[in-house]
Amino acid sequence: MTSEIRTAGESVLTGVGAAVPHESAQGHVSGAARYIDDLPLPADALHIAVGYAPVSSGQLRSLNLADVRHAPGVFDVVTASDVPGELDIGAIFPGDPLLSAEQISFHGQPLFAVAARSQRQALQAVTQARFEVEETTAITSLAAARAQNTQVLPSRDWGAREISVQEDPAAGVQVIEGCYHIGGQEHFYLEGHVALALPQDDGGMLVHSSSQHPDEIQHAVAEVLGLPLHMVIVECQRMGGGFGGKESQAAMPACLAALFAARTGQISKCRLPRRDDMVMTGKRHPFDWHYRISFDQDGRLQNGDLELDGNCGHSPDLSGGIVERAMFHATNAYAFENLRVRGHHRRLNQVSHTAFRGFGGPQGMVGMEAALDEIAYRLHMDPLDARLNNLFRPGAEHTFYGQEVQGFWLKEMLDQLQRDADYRARRAEVVQFNATHQHLKKGLALTPVQFGISFTTTHLNQAGALVHLYRDGTVLLNHGGTEMGQGLHTKIKQIVATRLGVSLANVRHTASRTDKVPNASPTAASSGADMNGMAVLAACDKLRQRLQKCAAQHLGATSPLEFAADRVTAEGLDMSFAELVSAAYMHRVSLSATGYYATPDLHFDKEAGWGQPFYYFAYGASASEVVIDTRTGEHRLLRVDILHDAGNSLNPAVDIGQVEGGYVQGLGWLTCEDLVFGEDGRLKSDGPANYKIPTADMCPPEFNVRLYERPNHKESIYRSKAVGEPPLMLPISAWCAIRQAAAAAGNRLPRLPVPATPEAIYWAVQEARA
Repeated sequence: MTSEIRTAGESVLTGVGAAVPHESAQGHVSGAARYIDDLPLPADALHIAVGYAPVSSGQLRSLNLADVRHAPGVFDVVTASDVPGELDIGAIFPGDPLLSAEQISFHGQPLFAVAARSQRQALQAVTQARFEVEETTAITSLAAARAQNTQVLPSRDWGAREISVQEDPAAGVQVIEGCYHIGGQEHFYLEGHVALALPQDDGGMLVHSSSQHPDEIQHAVAEVLGLPLHMVIVECQRMGGGFGGKESQAAMPACLAALFAARTGQISKCRLPRRDDMVMTGKRHPFDWHYRISFDQDGRLQNGDLELDGNCGHSPDLSGGIVERAMFHATNAYAFENLRVRGHHRRLNQVSHTAFRGFGGPQGMVGMEAALDEIAYRLHMDPLDARLNNLFRPGAEHTFYGQEVQGFWLKEMLDQLQRDADYRARRAEVVQFNATHQHLKKGLALTPVQFGISFTTTHLNQAGALVHLYRDGTVLLNHGGTEMGQGLHTKIKQIVATRLGVSLANVRHTASRTDKVPNASPTAASSGADMNGMAVLAACDKLRQRLQKCAAQHLGATSPLEFAADRVTAEGLDMSFAELVSAAYMHRVSLSATGYYATPDLHFDKEAGWGQPFYYFAYGASASEVVIDTRTGEHRLLRVDILHDAGNSLNPAVDIGQVEGGYVQGLGWLTCEDLVFGEDGRLKSDGPANYKIPTADMCPPEFNVRLYERPNHKESIYRSKAVGEPPLMLPISAWCAIRQAAAAAGNRLPRLPVPATPEAIYWAVQEARA
């Protein structure tokens, strides 16, 4: 594996642009980093387990908990009737009761909860419940939901309302049409859902929650307990992975912990075992991607009619934004002459599917890349040429929803990567290999990524920060973002170190808390560093202005201050940063500042499907080479080359780590992570024994990652770009390469679902040979 990382000179003092390690890296590998499950508890702390529905659809006629209440170690039991405030904890729309009282909408729906002296006792107690359920017919497939037109939210219809997609043989216009099934994905974070609630002596509640959105947890807990918001404080030091699954889904364990803590006056913890976690919490949305597309003899896209059916599960949760994001990215980086895109929020009797890295974007992109391959094979052209011919370009620079694509750097990136990866020569070698090998077939694909950066719900694009200076020159900061291993806090510390000219060792970040930065947006949409970094920068600028004024009035400075290398200099002044801060304190200068940032230039009409939902686009390109065994469907990834756009990278080491990790996680979604629901709606792949995540042996022996060095054209934090979600879509090239290899076994390009498991690849080979 090779990665290109720029290192910083000593003069930078590990500020912006330096490839410094993650701020908790040593704690992660040594076990010293504390997660919620590591926090010490008193002997009388309560441990919670959840009893859930045994069927996918029905009415709960009776719930006998007598044996549960008398089970060893049980201290308290709650049902829906015990909730003192609001029962529904839906993130945006109602539909997610904390505990269901009557209606059962999915297998695994929480019905009651138990608090006991140990988690083992609580888990054993919930098995003693006796249910009387009137089971009804469950909707367990997208096809059935489409046939019955079941929806959790109204459909979206964007672009050209009336469109004709027809062949014109005289003009060389052809049409492709069909449907691809795109599977979901389990988050499978190392740290599952967990929350710890501590009742306060004034009637308030302190909740430690493994959540990407402490503000939302604060709202949910306050509403469930019937408290005003200022009586609930939520803290998140770090998460052992989030990937979107801890944006809304963290509310249930947090609310249950707070509910028991409020009822008993004792510290209460809810940590879901892996199987319960997988059964009760949402996944990436599966989609059916329907298409009818016309194109000319050069492979240029003309008219398109796309229809996306998102499997939302039983309730809205965050599905509105996810289906919309899939629609935004249903064309990836390509321009149509005319396009209609419809999105449907299908209701099924499954757990409510939720945010997952990419937030619908991957499901939109993979369908379009599959269609581009189909066009290329129809015209006997290299798939890369079909992609190059359709990129946004002068004269075709507007998306179907009205946003202008500013700059056409993706063409430059694809050209650079195909040279660096020796794409053309290797394609010829793949053809030769396939002609001389009967059972092993290779594929090589190069695909782009164009991903919009911003929350598509405009009001979420705001952030706050709090920065303190202490008299010894050290800095303590806080912001609304949360750390889930992605390196956000590391980048924020580097921003502070750069703006104040101090060593990184003198900057400390404290846990994200709702009483330090209120009303914070979730750490999601790849915007954590963009928004919180700008908010922190604003706070630092306030402090610099105060120090400048103090230095001019009291310390003899006659020119603007220069902050660098832990010193402050100006005409008539040369002192350490600590000396200046101490002097400012003696002259009664405030050494604490808040900062705020709202992303500019955003507007979008969701009804009309028109506007500018994104501040900018982040780009990427990847080339993946694979080999498959046509007899078994097994595949191996041989080589990966990536060029990814991070703008002026805040931290190349962290960003390249995100690119590598995103590629591997996306590879899991595309090739091995197979969510299996039975015909009765039960999740069968409910643990590591029957759900396969990508492991180190799936990484290619040659893994080349480079960052594309071009500053962001928009005024982002130090002209950087977001690197959270876009890399997850880079391994679409691997999926395309697998499909190419299957096609090489026969005489047609076969259908290939997501994920491309060995079984799916085997049947694709049979289709190619048919």
